[in-house]
Amino acid sequence: MEELLILTRGGTFGCAVRHLCTISTVSLPYWPLHFSDTDALFGKSFPVRRIRRDGGRVKAMTLGGERRVKKQSICNMAKYEGNAVKSDVNSGNMLFEPILEEGIFRFDCSANDRTSGFPSLSFINSTDRDTPIMSHKLPSFIPSFECVHGQQIVNMKLPSGTSFYGTGEVSGQLERTGKRVFTWNTDAWGYGSGTTSLYQSHPWVLAVLPTGEAIGFLADTTRRCEIDLRKESTIQFLAPYSYPVITFGPFPSPTDVLISLSHAIGTVFMPPKWSLGYHQCRWSYDSDARVREIAKTFREKGIPCDVIWMDIDYMDGFRCFTFDKNRFPDAKTLVKDLHKDGFKAIWMLDPGIKHEGGYFVCDSGFENDVWILKADGKPFVGEVWPGPCVFPDFTQSKTRSWWAHLVKEFVSNGVDGIWNDMNEPAVFKSVTKTMPESNIHRGDIEYGGSQNHAYYHNVYGMLMARSTYEGMKLACENKRPFVLTRAGFIGSQRFAATWTGDNLSNWEHLHMSISMVLQLGLSGQPLSGPDIGGFAGNATPKLFARWMGVGSLFPFCRGHTETDTLDHEPWSFGEECEEVCRLALRRRYRLIPHIYTLFYMASTTGTPVAAPTFFADPTDPILRTLETSFLLGPLLVYASTMPDLKLDEHVLPTGIWLTFDFDDSHPELPLLYLKGGSIIPLGPPHQHVGEASGKDDLTLLVALDDHGKAEGLLFEDDGDGYEYFHGGYLLTYYAAELQSSVVTVRISKSEGSWERPIRRLHVQLLLGGGSMIDAWGIDGEILQITMPSGNEVSRLISVSEKQYRTRIENAKQVPDVEKVSGQKGIELSMTPIELKSGDWILKVVPWVGGRIFSMVHLPSGTQWLHSRVEINGYEEFSGVDYRSAGCSEEYIVTERNLEQAGQEESLKLESDIGGGLVLQRHIYIPKGNSRVFRIESSILARKVGAGSGGFSRLVCLRVHPMFSLLHPTNSFVSFVSINGSEHEVWPESGEQLFEGDLRPNGEWMLADKSLGLGLVNRFNIKEVYKCLVHWGTGTVNLELWSEERPVSKQSPLRVSHEYEVREI
Repeated sequence: MEELLILTRGGTFGCAVRHLCTISTVSLPYWPLHFSDTDALFGKSFPVRRIRRDGGRVKAMTLGGERRVKKQSICNMAKYEGNAVKSDVNSGNMLFEPILEEGIFRFDCSANDRTSGFPSLSFINSTDRDTPIMSHKLPSFIPSFECVHGQQIVNMKLPSGTSFYGTGEVSGQLERTGKRVFTWNTDAWGYGSGTTSLYQSHPWVLAVLPTGEAIGFLADTTRRCEIDLRKESTIQFLAPYSYPVITFGPFPSPTDVLISLSHAIGTVFMPPKWSLGYHQCRWSYDSDARVREIAKTFREKGIPCDVIWMDIDYMDGFRCFTFDKNRFPDAKTLVKDLHKDGFKAIWMLDPGIKHEGGYFVCDSGFENDVWILKADGKPFVGEVWPGPCVFPDFTQSKTRSWWAHLVKEFVSNGVDGIWNDMNEPAVFKSVTKTMPESNIHRGDIEYGGSQNHAYYHNVYGMLMARSTYEGMKLACENKRPFVLTRAGFIGSQRFAATWTGDNLSNWEHLHMSISMVLQLGLSGQPLSGPDIGGFAGNATPKLFARWMGVGSLFPFCRGHTETDTLDHEPWSFGEECEEVCRLALRRRYRLIPHIYTLFYMASTTGTPVAAPTFFADPTDPILRTLETSFLLGPLLVYASTMPDLKLDEHVLPTGIWLTFDFDDSHPELPLLYLKGGSIIPLGPPHQHVGEASGKDDLTLLVALDDHGKAEGLLFEDDGDGYEYFHGGYLLTYYAAELQSSVVTVRISKSEGSWERPIRRLHVQLLLGGGSMIDAWGIDGEILQITMPSGNEVSRLISVSEKQYRTRIENAKQVPDVEKVSGQKGIELSMTPIELKSGDWILKVVPWVGGRIFSMVHLPSGTQWLHSRVEINGYEEFSGVDYRSAGCSEEYIVTERNLEQAGQEESLKLESDIGGGLVLQRHIYIPKGNSRVFRIESSILARKVGAGSGGFSRLVCLRVHPMFSLLHPTNSFVSFVSINGSEHEVWPESGEQLFEGDLRPNGEWMLADKSLGLGLVNRFNIKEVYKCLVHWGTGTVNLELWSEERPVSKQSPLRVSHEYEVREI
């Protein structure tokens, strides 16, 4: 009996696995091996004569002679055993062992780390991560590690040309090379493309190698984790020590990696079929009457819809599990009436429970001791919508059970689904936007036991969603729960769907919504979608129509908007937009049999529902960055996400892709293609899913491949419940084949105990150019279609293309307007001005306050400032009072210079602030120093009356930038005062004003210790009379104040300053 010797870089001995058969060779194809004499052997096989132990050494006898290696560790199927890495070793290559199944490896910094690490909260079963298996396969890539100041840094170098995806809920580009994000669940209202922490945490990267093979990397830690992909073909994780890294693959395709990942973290829950219909929501439908009106209008206008949502205003004073008796006097009757019209009702539940005696939920929580505690052992109280709140500690099984029983009772009111919001958890009036990291969770032992909030923060939302899910199952065991959660962690797809948070009503967010849905799918969460039309701000008719066109084909399809905006229902933007929405949603409902089948496959095998276009051909580098198209199985959706239509300019994967529509083509709707070799099922365009019947005609859309063949499948069951677990379903495999000019369509296989419904079968055989042949038969019987001659096919294609052009030309054009008369809220769909030069990208909105609302430093990938369009960001006031004239007026662009031929890029704008005064601003990136950008601002007297002596009212130029804090607890403001004193101003110090000799001596810095970066603000000390630091919720203001005095044409007020990023 021989032993297989497995070696790693740097002389480490990964494991020696005892086998029951003789091993004649040891194949080590992927990394260099260093034996004790420093020989490096790469990509070679070493015939092994024998392996014997010699004290603390291991001798491996090969055909080339004896080599000695240090005995580091031994693993077997039951338990890892071995010598711990010495405590003074803080860098090297990670130790590995195979786990779970072939191709999955766990890497640790040392043997001690392997045995003493925290449990996994991402794996379905934590012991699967901790139990080695026997495997003949070796890892292709060995991560290296370094431990510095309590942080574990892990690096994986991959082949040049590798593309990165995943990282969970992230904004910005699809391919992630050049990006860095932080897993720290954050209430990120109005996030931008450079925002580095959103509502969910997925410490996961999917790497697609140049060959088209793929490998996944999971940093299995719940703590704040930096995922740095800024260096080409290199992944870096940085998080508090210690945590394992789990690798999945390389496997032949990205799909194979996702399937393997699902074996560890679980698959998506099987959604009830009604949840795949259209959902209508807003903050808020504030009364029973308004909800009924919305439902009635959908049916009257013939626009499909399945669900209406209730935001927090249904509650009594925002108290969870209550109803406002004036606005929602009888929720049970309301839901009953909605059900009659084919609607389901979903209601919101937040984690913040009003801290109020006499409120039954609060009293019950104290009786059961379920609250998160402060470090002193008292319940933490934080401000949210109801006011002072306490928060359930979902890390405890008793708390989850307590919450689940509250949910069970709540569901008895006719609740069909539950929406968990604010569960990062979000806390108002806090610099960090959440609770203190020192708070205590008394977690279950299998979760890690009693730990501070820093450990459990990222999983809080997932555990709340789990508790809600389990409560809904308690309420009705024969119905599948539907839960939507804002916050989540990798693995939360087992309990809840998600959406992409509080997005903006603009074209950039429409464009990003495709990539964001795809990234979540590539991170194990296939049931997601954006707020169609955008949550914040007002959409325009064209923006809303275009968004509904593509959003109707996302896995989760919901329209939603915030308070104080225009109505955003499908009929709210005029009849042209309404018609596009109707067409788009009818498309979705035709495709529901296909989408439902995709979810069955996702829930049983881990395959994606929506996937990037490159999944059709992972070897094609051109497809890897496409952001306006995606796949629903073999169905390719191609959309235009910019105001100017460019649907004619698109790239298709190799192979046969046949276009089709439902005689509904419109300039605002995406193009649809079916891959050759595929069959997808279609149904009638019902008004709601409940209208569907087993006797409905079944349509099969068929596209033959080069060999004249096609195949596809259809999953059918009750659409709810769990009978499909016990065989109560019908899974049909359809096949089509062309032989001797006849296409035969038949059932090749079927599974399940359901009887096939007696129904007509409608086959549509695609020919190209949108043309097709229709044939009818009976489902379950063989159907044969005679192919037309080549000339006839050409004629049919020509006719179809002409009909398509006619439909496009005759379609009612959706108005392309920027503003609607008498509208509420702020217009966000107008195009901001972008200044991009050197190290900076700035975005400016002249039409409201002339504010800078985005400030991105390119070399570090850091977004130092990101705000709403209509408030905050970089503003300037004309008085000492907060938000005095200048911060919200419309500005006029007086000069715009683009960078060219080495000249500076600049923007000049000004606004009339009344009284004959103008606030003027010049923003520019100077020649020869692209590291900085400068702002020169002035209050000028233009038309000051002679009666005042040529002097204006009393004014002060108050520069008011609001910077985003990526790491609030590790951020501070530092400077040296004019008098030489040194200052560090931390968030807990509150607001501080510096005058006289205490002012910074022309420079101060916002420092982020976690990033190792500081934003330096230099200014002319002769112009600045006061400096103010104000800490907000996840923000800080560094204000510069001029003197306060009247101005004349000869004596304007000025403040000149600049920004630069510096390493600290």
